[in-house]
Amino acid sequence: MSDHLKPIISIEKLKSLSKKAKMNILEMTTLASSGHPGGSMSSIDLLLALYFSININPEQPLSKGRDRVIISNGHISPAVYSALAMRGFFDLEDTKLQFRLAGSPFEGHVEPSVPGVEWATGNLGQGLSVACGFALECRLKSISNQIYCIMGDGEQQKGQLSEAAKFAKKYKLNNITAIIDYNKLQICGKLTDIMPQNIKANYESDGWGVLQINGHDYEEIFDAFKKAQMIDAPALIIAKTIMGHGVSFMEHREKYHGAALNDEELYRALKELGDPLTEHEHENNMVMYREKRNSIKKQRAFAKFDLKPEIYSFNFKTNNGKVYDKPIDNRTAWGDALADIVRLNLDEPSLKSKQDLDQKIDKTTGFRLPNISVFDCDLMGSVKTTDFNKLLPENFFQAGIMEHHTAVCAGAMSKYGIQTFFADFGMFGLTEVYNQHRLNDINKSNLKVILTHVGLDVGEDGNTHQCIDYIGLINNMFNFKLVIPADANQTYKAINYIANQTGNWLVAMGRSKLDIIKDENGEIFFDKDYVFEYGKIDVLRNGNMGTLYTTGTLTGSAVNVVKELSEEGIHLRLVNISSPLSIDTAELKNAEKTGAIFTLEDHNVKSGLGAIISQLIAKERIDCPIVKFGVSHYACSGSSCDVYESMGLDVKSIKEKIKNILN
Repeated sequence: MSDHLKPIISIEKLKSLSKKAKMNILEMTTLASSGHPGGSMSSIDLLLALYFSININPEQPLSKGRDRVIISNGHISPAVYSALAMRGFFDLEDTKLQFRLAGSPFEGHVEPSVPGVEWATGNLGQGLSVACGFALECRLKSISNQIYCIMGDGEQQKGQLSEAAKFAKKYKLNNITAIIDYNKLQICGKLTDIMPQNIKANYESDGWGVLQINGHDYEEIFDAFKKAQMIDAPALIIAKTIMGHGVSFMEHREKYHGAALNDEELYRALKELGDPLTEHEHENNMVMYREKRNSIKKQRAFAKFDLKPEIYSFNFKTNNGKVYDKPIDNRTAWGDALADIVRLNLDEPSLKSKQDLDQKIDKTTGFRLPNISVFDCDLMGSVKTTDFNKLLPENFFQAGIMEHHTAVCAGAMSKYGIQTFFADFGMFGLTEVYNQHRLNDINKSNLKVILTHVGLDVGEDGNTHQCIDYIGLINNMFNFKLVIPADANQTYKAINYIANQTGNWLVAMGRSKLDIIKDENGEIFFDKDYVFEYGKIDVLRNGNMGTLYTTGTLTGSAVNVVKELSEEGIHLRLVNISSPLSIDTAELKNAEKTGAIFTLEDHNVKSGLGAIISQLIAKERIDCPIVKFGVSHYACSGSSCDVYESMGLDVKSIKEKIKNILN
């Protein structure tokens, strides 16, 4: 049991703070003319009890051993900001005057730019997955702490929560306590009308211990906190609360889930909560608050917080000298690179199994070295993470067919210094979980997403599995970097490179064996001396009658296209772009000199490499025609070769099209 579950102030004081917090919640939402006061008032007692009893320090909000609170229902930000302010993290009046002002840290949904907030949320159903990620991270670091996840009752309708609950039970994440603000209302009415469910039975069926309490009774709340830690399983506290608690005309009314009070309603509510001001004094107060708010907005004098997060870096030993000389699939090279990184960093290149690792545990932290982890969704053999699992089973997490949970859990685990890889098929690891990765990006995670089976190369699996849109999707995010290697050698080197990089990265590759890319003399292009760098342009062939840009799986086909054209007297310059989101415009100036630009890829022609280059050409006012060869409609099912031919992306078709265009 934690030593920090005894409240640091009396229950009577907490009751007094609760009324003050409710007043602040109502004032801040009325001043902003928006927000979610109802749920904020139903959850404020739970938040105050939590923040005034767990191991947190307002002076060091990111201390390593802290307990962590994830707010899954991020719309209760007015309650979160009020409770944290009262705990001493920042000034209460700042939350009132700056709530939902453009540029203020006190946004409409919780953000980690605010001290005490661990993860940005708003899209419901993701918080419990975050809690799992943090719990695993702390376990691997031998940090003994508690992880709390506040959730709404309506969001229990989300399937991802069921995924996270199963995962937490499987991995015995018994330091997780989830708390549901059970006010029985959501935006459109009663839970029982909108989507009936048995929350208690659902969690119990997944192996959780479940407690039920009055969420406005502090003695019951603190007792539940202690009991939860004594349960030999993850624990859920269902806290029965009242929407709009404390204000008679707001209680039990879904209207106030997402509607702020007007000034007249606010005065009535504040009087019920014990505000001594007369109506005239209240009106003057609101005028003063609005003037201050407008002044802050005009001067952009927002609260600023120096959170001083720990800067993480990686210094893994890597092997850049490995070279493949026969056709092989890129995904095998990724699996080899990952396993070799583990072996090198255990100083035992010959390690092959768990038994070989018995002595490779850091005696101080108990953490099995190195600080690297891998998540899989029932595709270990296909995405080539089997060897890693044999080497570091404690760092390998099998989540089954639960991609939504896994994307978030892995993202959360990656934030604080564990180099985390999430390997999956393209359609499942990005397209299906785009929103989850978008929130990872917002939260500044350090996730490494490895996608296999992208493009048309999945062949027989058909168009439901042909991930042709990942370039466009990842390009919509602002912090992800993208690498699409051309062959196994470039793949191996790229994985070694990103293993020592922070931030979010995506590496994409197909399924089939690919020819090794060679230079004009028949020598391996990405040889032992080749150094991979993000944004690097690789000129595979020189020519002066046009430039052909390509990336990923079709690079080998592009080599053959250029070779056959050269034999007919048409000499194209061939350029491999492995980092399509980081193209040096100076390279396009070089292409301009050759007179024409062609792009070849097995991605959606509307959003792939060709589309990116087209935008750059327009932006830089490059006077050069461009012809894009890519996927223009959903493809058929068949062997990869047949699918490429049906789409006009085979060597013969591309060669003839380029000849006709140049003629």
